[in-house]
Amino acid sequence: MFSTPVRGTHPNKTKMNWWEYWIGHCWMTGWQSMRMTFRIWADLMTSNYDGYALMKEDDPEAECIEWFWASLNEDDVYPKEFLEYLMEMCDRIDRGEEKVYPLDEVMDRVKDLVGDGDETGTLDEASET
Repeated sequence: MFSTPVRGTHPNKTKMNWWEYWIGHCWMTGWQSMRMTFRIWADLMTSNYDGYALMKEDDPEAECIEWFWASLNEDDVYPKEFLEYLMEMCDRIDRGEEKVYPLDEVMDRVKDLVGDGDETGTLDEASET
């Protein structure tokens, strides 16, 4: 899906009052979820299935129907405590209190630990003896 901002959060703020949480996050996120469900429903009603089939062998109409039913169960509302934790963590990162790692550095480290993917998972001749 697309990356969307977390509703009801503000930069440089680490606590939310209940008004900001319920109206700014819960209510706005609920409307956003309903908008997405109605968009998929409109695509179903108008036979606009373009973009729903990910693979060549997928049936676009069936994919659209599955997306619609799945969208009815989506809930992007997060608990207030979790949002405040994320806001506090972002504030600590901005102040330089948390160490952050560039993604390239992390992926290079993972490749070093796992290997480059050329191994087949079998033992080599030297280690069998």
